[in-house]
Amino acid sequence: MSDHKKIDDATGVETTGHSWDGIEELNNPLPRWWLWTFYLTIIWGIGYTIAYPAWPMISGATGGVLGWSTRANVAADIEAHEARNADLAIGLVEADLAVMSSSDDLHRYGVARGAAVFRAQCSQCHGSGAAGARGYPNLLDDDWLWGGAMDDIAYSVRHGIRNDTDIDARYSEMPAFDEMLSDGEIEAVVEYVVSLSSAEADSALAATGGEVFAAQCAACHMEDGSGDRGLGAPNLGDAIWLYGGDRAALEETVRYARFGVMPAWGQRLSEADVRAVSVYVHALGGGE
Repeated sequence: MSDHKKIDDATGVETTGHSWDGIEELNNPLPRWWLWTFYLTIIWGIGYTIAYPAWPMISGATGGVLGWSTRANVAADIEAHEARNADLAIGLVEADLAVMSSSDDLHRYGVARGAAVFRAQCSQCHGSGAAGARGYPNLLDDDWLWGGAMDDIAYSVRHGIRNDTDIDARYSEMPAFDEMLSDGEIEAVVEYVVSLSSAEADSALAATGGEVFAAQCAACHMEDGSGDRGLGAPNLGDAIWLYGGDRAALEETVRYARFGVMPAWGQRLSEADVRAVSVYVHALGGGE
C-alpha cells in the first residue's frame, strides 16, 4: 500500500488523499499530549458513569456505586433548615395572628418564610409584586371580598375560593342575567353601576338602571352598591374592578357572571406555610 502513498512536494508529508479545489490535506499525526488527554477523558467518563447517576433507563437513571443524589442533598438541606427553625414554625402555628406585632421576631420570620411561599405558589396568578392582574385580585389595596384581617386572609389561603376540593372554601356565585333581563335592562343597570363610581354617566338611563338594580342586585350588593363581604359581593362604588370597570366589561359581567377559583392551599402547604404567606401578604400594605 505504500506504493500508493501521495507525498506533498512542499512539505514532504503524506496527504490524506482528500482534495478541495486543488488544496490537499496533510496527514499530520495528532500531538501526543492531545491523544493522551483524549484517552484520559474517556477513562474519566467511564469512571464517572460507574460512580455517579448517569445513564437514563426506563423508570429512572443508573444510581452509581457512590449513591450520590442531588435530590437527597436538597432534601437533607431542607430538613436541616426546618430543624433549625422548628421552634419558630411551631410558634407561628400557635400564635394569634390578630395580635401579632410587626416588631416581633415571629412576625419577621413569618414575613421571610411567607415571601418564599408566595414566590413559589402565588406569584403566578397575583404577580411577583402581588399587584394582581385582570381576574386576579390586587393584594396591595384594601379591597378584600371576604375581609383583609390576617385571620381572614389565612382562611382564604387555607380553604381557597369556589373550589370543589374543600367544603369550607369561600363561596359565592353571581347569576348570569343574560336570559333574566332584556338587553335594555342590562344596558340600564350597567349605566347605573357606572354612575356609582363615575360622574360620566347618563343620568336618565342610570335612573332606570337603579330600579333594575334594586330588584335584581341589591340583595347581594346592598341598596347603595357597597357590597357584602360575608357574601363575597364586591363594593361597586369604589372604582376597584377585578375584571374591568368599563361598560363593555361590566356588561359581560352582568350577562355571563364571573366565577374565579382559588385552590385550597391548606391541602398543599403546611399550616406554618399558610400562616406565613398570610403574614407576608398582610405586611405588603393591603389588608386591614
